[in-house]
Amino acid sequence: MASESKLLSFALICLVGIGGIAAAFFWPHTAASVELSSGSYLTPSRKLPDFNLIDQQGRVFGAANLRGHWSMLFFGYTNCPYFCPTTLTMLAAMEKRLRAAKAPALPQVIFVSVDAQRDTPERLAKYVAYFDSDFIGLTAANQPSIEAVARKLGVSVIITPASDGNYTVDHSGAIFVLNPDGRVTAILTGPFTSDSLRTDFEHIVAARGSLAGRA
Repeated sequence: MASESKLLSFALICLVGIGGIAAAFFWPHTAASVELSSGSYLTPSRKLPDFNLIDQQGRVFGAANLRGHWSMLFFGYTNCPYFCPTTLTMLAAMEKRLRAAKAPALPQVIFVSVDAQRDTPERLAKYVAYFDSDFIGLTAANQPSIEAVARKLGVSVIITPASDGNYTVDHSGAIFVLNPDGRVTAILTGPFTSDSLRTDFEHIVAARGSLAGRA
């Protein structure tokens, strides 16, 4: 049973990894001087497609909410057995270390549910708060709406019915890093650790400052 569990976990990691790579190819970019350990820096940065979702407080959340600060946006769902809670735990550890180091920039972490039917705002509020009280959870009024947003970002969503009438949701595991202009500036595809996420984020922030200084 333990071997089977490890095999399933490995298969899931492979699936979300492939999905993350697919998202990276969806956003073509030229070679950049910024080397990241867990993803790709986009040169130039890309405008995020318009979208309208609902946050964990029931408020409308769109592209305008991404401006004025750094963001790290990640797709998943609350019933995800392994990858989502593991990634959110690493993102929470990253935030903690950035706060402790008094980093000049802190990203707002945004968890976008790909399971609109089960992930209500109330459910998301409890879920994201478990990892970090500042995390933002987003959902939509229905499944087609959330899948439309995912497609705009090159994120795959596959719903598979189970024999007991339930279902599983396979999804891409990429983390999108957005700059204070609300533009996608990097796509992190893993494998992730809290240290690699922190280091890559710091490199991305530093690169923006360097480019601004040369303007």
